[in-house]
Amino acid sequence: MFKDEPIIETIDLSHRYNTHNALDNLNLTIYSGEIFGFLGHNGAGKTTTVNILTTLLKQTSGTAKIAGLDTVKESIEVRRHIGYLPENVTFYNNLTAFENLAYFAKLSGVKNVEAKVIEVLTYLNFSEVKDKKLGGFSKGMRQRIGIAQAIIHEPEILFLDEPTSGLDPLGIKNLREIIIRLNHEKQITIFMNTHLLSEVAKTCTTIGVLNHGRLIYKDSLKNTLKRFPTEVSLEEIYVQMETNGNN
Repeated sequence: MFKDEPIIETIDLSHRYNTHNALDNLNLTIYSGEIFGFLGHNGAGKTTTVNILTTLLKQTSGTAKIAGLDTVKESIEVRRHIGYLPENVTFYNNLTAFENLAYFAKLSGVKNVEAKVIEVLTYLNFSEVKDKKLGGFSKGMRQRIGIAQAIIHEPEILFLDEPTSGLDPLGIKNLREIIIRLNHEKQITIFMNTHLLSEVAKTCTTIGVLNHGRLIYKDSLKNTLKRFPTEVSLEEIYVQMETNGNN
């Protein structure tokens, strides 16, 4: 599944909010087919990174590319390659699941909208909610509809911002299985923001750690687990990295 060419690339990517450096010369390369877990404490710069990569925010300096396309100069084309599930996905609560997805499908230029909505809901084993209004959905159910909305136009890359936030254990398990299926069966590259190393260990192929806007670690999950065999939390990994002088 892995390819040689980068599908996500940042070069000296920086962003400032007034006097605060949210990102500090981020150099990051992710290859097609990866499930990349982007770890970091709250305020580390993870969401800022995703907002830039999804063309929602223009960086202060540096370059970001998606499938070889510049996120600023070629933003419209970039959006055709990506899907995005924010931490708190917003829908029209008075509309049904089908109506919400059909609306987003039309905005994305999807042809044969009705057939595509049914296809995606069936793929996610969620077709029974097609005619139910989203106002009564749980957080886990809304997340699944969010995934459906994010993949309805068949993107190459799916960005997930804290996708397990607020989910119960069953919801987390269901979402994890969906992410792995999308990667294995649909060959979608996954970029997942999270602060839960335990969840990354069950899902991702590669991880990166962001600390105060700086990338302090990036490696395969396999190598990471060898390097930190007894670590169970992101905070403990930070301690070891700082103690060992890793940057």
